[in-house]
Amino acid sequence: MNGLDFEKPIIALEKKIQELKGFVSEKKIDLSAEVKRLEEKLERLKKDTYGNLIPWQRVQIARHPQRPYTLDYINMLMSDFVELHGDRSFSDDQAIIGGFAKLDKRKIVVIGHQKGRDTKENLRRNFGCAHPEGYRKALRFMQLAEKFNLPIVIFIDTPGAYPGVGAEERGQAQAIAFNLREMTSIAVPIVAIIIGEGGSGGALGIGIADRVCVLENAYYSVISPEGCAAILWKNGSKAPEAAQALKLTAQDLLKMDIIDEVVPEPLGGAHTNPERMGQILKEMIKRNLQELNVLKKEELLKSRYKKFRTIGASE
Repeated sequence: MNGLDFEKPIIALEKKIQELKGFVSEKKIDLSAEVKRLEEKLERLKKDTYGNLIPWQRVQIARHPQRPYTLDYINMLMSDFVELHGDRSFSDDQAIIGGFAKLDKRKIVVIGHQKGRDTKENLRRNFGCAHPEGYRKALRFMQLAEKFNLPIVIFIDTPGAYPGVGAEERGQAQAIAFNLREMTSIAVPIVAIIIGEGGSGGALGIGIADRVCVLENAYYSVISPEGCAAILWKNGSKAPEAAQALKLTAQDLLKMDIIDEVVPEPLGGAHTNPERMGQILKEMIKRNLQELNVLKKEELLKSRYKKFRTIGASE
């Protein structure tokens, strides 16, 4: 198992327990008391480690290569997924996916950033960094949801919108800004969840929602810690200090009323128990959609607009 630097003591102890269990099985010796003692020690170590994470460590977990992505959650939580393609203008940006699905028996539209599991897929998905056609595609799906009166579930997981020359030539900033405006008037319930990285306008471009929720070890920030460190200190190695200063963790965001809910993860992160993470997410989404469903369209839109207009306001 390849872990993060701060997880090395946990991995070493897990390895020791496995070796001891193998020795017991091979030699037929009763060392159950010792195994139990080490397992209890491991549990205490995990709780102490993951219960006291600094912001930079949460960023590392948010980027873990085995962390569930949008398609993983769609497959776990939903059924009858029909993927739609293209922005009807330029191309089909595969960094953003979406389509119709069912959450239990409820029909919904689901949208999200999608990263790759290997180099080939990451190149195809552009590492989850969408071009302007990706944001136009997402908006098209949202407008379809409004047309058929279907709630929208959005999974956000991107380092940021793609900053290349081609993307800028095709109107990256305009596409994101247009989405920000149009999403305030999509008259169906919208629940957005940051499942990993929530980077800058790339995240916000599909993030205007009635409920904005962040997984316990995900982050949501105007800039990446490395980018912030490069600007402020001209030194990318200052990323841990930048992560602390940016207040980008779910816990910090909740205190500042930027998000509505912190979604708990299994001990060690969503990747350690994807099935359990899926169950937690499904219950959270269903609860929020049920609460939003009782609102009239006028109340829904007024509340959404007020929510984002009051962020950062001081008395």
